[in-house]
Amino acid sequence: MSYFSGIERIGYEGASSGNPLAFKHYNPGEIVAGKPMRDHLRFAVAYWHALTGTGSDPFGAGTAERPWDRYTGMDLAKARVEAAFELIVKLNVPYFCFHDRDIAPEGDTLRETNGNLDTIVAIIQEYMKSTGVKLLWNTANMFTNPRFVHGAGTASNADVYAYAAAQIKKGLEVGKALGAENYVFWGGREGYETLLNTDMQLELDNLARLYRMAIDYASEIGFDAQFLIEPKPKEPTKHQYDFDAATTISFLQHYGLKDHFKLNLEANHATLAGHTFEHELRVARMHGMLGSLDANQGDLLLGWDTDEFPTDLYASTLTMYEVLQNGGIGRGGINFDAKVRRGSFEPDDLFHAHIAGMDAYAKGLKVAARLLEDRVFEDAIDRRYATFNEGIGLDIVSGKATLASLEAYALQNDTIRNRSGRQERLKAVLNQYLLAEQ
Repeated sequence: MSYFSGIERIGYEGASSGNPLAFKHYNPGEIVAGKPMRDHLRFAVAYWHALTGTGSDPFGAGTAERPWDRYTGMDLAKARVEAAFELIVKLNVPYFCFHDRDIAPEGDTLRETNGNLDTIVAIIQEYMKSTGVKLLWNTANMFTNPRFVHGAGTASNADVYAYAAAQIKKGLEVGKALGAENYVFWGGREGYETLLNTDMQLELDNLARLYRMAIDYASEIGFDAQFLIEPKPKEPTKHQYDFDAATTISFLQHYGLKDHFKLNLEANHATLAGHTFEHELRVARMHGMLGSLDANQGDLLLGWDTDEFPTDLYASTLTMYEVLQNGGIGRGGINFDAKVRRGSFEPDDLFHAHIAGMDAYAKGLKVAARLLEDRVFEDAIDRRYATFNEGIGLDIVSGKATLASLEAYALQNDTIRNRSGRQERLKAVLNQYLLAEQ
């Protein structure tokens, strides 16, 4: 059956098109910076928002009208698979991603839960085979069930820790069965509310132990996916251990895990951490840790993770600028960890939202490629730091300078002259590139 009747496969019609169910900028085969747009962007539909989201919020029940919601239990899980692949294929998206509990319900026991997963995974395998859609990444939901009230890998209860380990083991097996290109660790409740009852050292040590176990088991079963950690500073706990890119990289370095992981970075999580998305991407890129992206945006007037579909062209352009500077996204991709607004409750709103997000990133990619080709920011940066290319500046960066030599230079250099950073000029140039016809 069709869950989105009347909607055909979405195609590219160009910027002048008035068709709301068509791409204006996302042209999968268009060559940008030397390769097809589809290879730069590697879009993925997020199962949890697109298929299981209800539109509920802390103040109201769900509003989403979803044809598959007339089913329950395993029948609902099977219907969601059918709907998912219809949505993904009609959107012309190459990938999808999910939490284990998105695709199959929990049973009364872990054994029953794993059996439910096996049933749905077998169905997904058939759909993947017939459509060519691939799994960008999967992960384990270790935050919804009340057993995880005190965390999973950082739980104060060893029985919960063991359950979390078993759930990750199953997740790695599912990822291998479905050919996942990545596996994500998101510490939904890996943090604390108060230090008054928290052994932070034990919790962090145990989290590192769990990661090592996952590395060992993936190697044992031949699952060669890229491991990703997704930082978030708060929500649901007050202080989460993977606060931001820098904190997460520091954790991995401290425990000798850096070579086994990269980061899956989310725009709205960057906002919650007090950063821009491009800041988080730059930090990860500097350390060779940029792995994959959760594409969304937050509302600066609200203080929580609103997970809106990305439509800000400045943000998408600066995001793709970092990705291009990184040499691409590698085995990662751009998944839409975004949900339609509560008032956008009809099934076709899922298409309008994804089209808006895909076009925003496609436009951002094209503008970022032109900025890099023209060396707009690179030349400005080179000019700003030109004093480090000769004389005393060259001594500093080459390691020849000492405090004594710098003092001697400063004593003789009575006139210091700075140059303007020309921030407004650079923003104006960015506007020119964004507004230029393409």
